[in-house]
Amino acid sequence: MNSVSRRGFLQSSAILAGSTFINPVFAATNAAPKSLRLGGPIFLKSDDPEALAREHRRLRYSAAYVPPVELTDTDKIKTIQKAFAAQNVIIAEVGAWVNMLDLDIEKRRKNLAYVTERLALAEAVGALTCVNIAGSYNPKNWDGPDARNQSKEYFDATVENCRKVIDAVKPKRAKFALEMMGWSPPDGADSYLKFIKAIDRPAFGAHVDIANIINTPDRYYNNTALINDTFRKLGRWIVSSHAKDIYGKDGHFAETMPGRGGMDYVTYIRNVTSLAQAVPLMLEHLRTAEEYDEARQYVIGQATKADIPLA
Repeated sequence: MNSVSRRGFLQSSAILAGSTFINPVFAATNAAPKSLRLGGPIFLKSDDPEALAREHRRLRYSAAYVPPVELTDTDKIKTIQKAFAAQNVIIAEVGAWVNMLDLDIEKRRKNLAYVTERLALAEAVGALTCVNIAGSYNPKNWDGPDARNQSKEYFDATVENCRKVIDAVKPKRAKFALEMMGWSPPDGADSYLKFIKAIDRPAFGAHVDIANIINTPDRYYNNTALINDTFRKLGRWIVSSHAKDIYGKDGHFAETMPGRGGMDYVTYIRNVTSLAQAVPLMLEHLRTAEEYDEARQYVIGQATKADIPLA
């Protein structure tokens, strides 16, 4: 091992003390990547779990968002578990998507109760994670920018909210995670690590969405390094990831489907599949089945380019 690579190895080891994550730099010699578990929304008009699971497989998906089901419908929850397991499709996520920091106290209380119920559903159905954003103090947009989102008050309130949700459910299988955002923490690996340390709960995991945190020219043009750094630092906590892309438009950054932006998807896929744990890559935010087909085929093509099979 030459001096340059040795320094890189020692730096990675220091950061990853206690982690089982294999840095992609060394994956080629130390471990073979896992198969990619790709997932996304489907457009089959059915509430039959078996039909839904088969449709995921037809589309070459091995991961899924939770189908519509209420926490109280225990029979359907069991049917979903059985049907999706039979097709080797894991339930990746139960989304919450409400503002846990709403300025209206009553709305905030209701939102926290809803997030708690969603985590309970994730636990019941065997999903990997329940994911939500931390929230925002923006009075008009639940995910909008606000200077107070960078404050100690925001950080402390988010830590308290996450602890409350986790402690109310006490999940054994599902993790609670925060979506990375461009205008509010966690807005990258370093801020995520601060939340992990402060929340201090085994049931708190990390959710990766690289497109959401590409919010500067440096991150955009050096997104390969951003991807590697994110997975290197958060590796053992990561439970799920989102597949989008990003491009420059009229002086700002805009979201788009994978393949229409500037993200290094080969590096993204290699990182996802080099984790010790199985982590799905989930398509989102597209409008039609045709758009999802294009995005899905692009990601599959990039996985093929990286010599990584689908699960």
